Amino acid sequence: MKDIVSVTRKTSESTMKVTLDARGLAADYRKGIKTHAPFFSHMIEHIAWRSGVTISTELSLADFTLNHVIYEDLGITFGKAARSFVWDNKADGVTGYGDGIGIIDEAEARCAISFEERAYCDVCDSAITMPAETENVLSEDLVTFLEGFCQGAMCTLHVDVLKGKNGHHIWEAVFRAFGIALGRAFYADPARKGLSAGVAGAVTFTVE
Repeated sequence: MKDIVSVTRKTSESTMKVTLDARGLAADYRKGIKTHAPFFSHMIEHIAWRSGVTISTELSLADFTLNHVIYEDLGITFGKAARSFVWDNKADGVTGYGDGIGIIDEAEARCAISFEERAYCDVCDSAITMPAETENVLSEDLVTFLEGFCQGAMCTLHVDVLKGKNGHHIWEAVFRAFGIALGRAFYADPARKGLSAGVAGAVTFTVE
């Protein structure tokens, strides 16, 4: 197993680095999660806690501080790292798919993920009204982070908010569910050695 994956993404606007350590959750895991917004860092903490993966994030900006770029670029980088972990460990039985339910108080969310080289993201398709902003973070930007993850991971991600009234709780439920689903996608099942999440297997393209 390749337990540690680290990806750095550089553009003229930003440098993002994400490291995933699947050997377990470090006691001081929070110290490695560095973003520009405390609530955003808190959401990544939920992913780490529920997946059992130590996640480290670093970002720097080159005089370009638009929030959309920050959330999208970090999401893409996170997704690239997750994709690498899944496909690099296919021979050891990493499943590449998973789902989960996240709850806290009145809020409940469901998440399902599958790494099949198909980038599709359906987030918060529900009758629950999402708050425009929570703890100085726009819901739009958190959705952008998840969409960026799908782009980088080339995965399908569905998130449904089933219940919720409090914005903080709604997003905690979402990221708890996402963490559970990701942890299950990273799980190595000896019976699935060499198998992919979908029957199509790894996708290759030939350019002539």
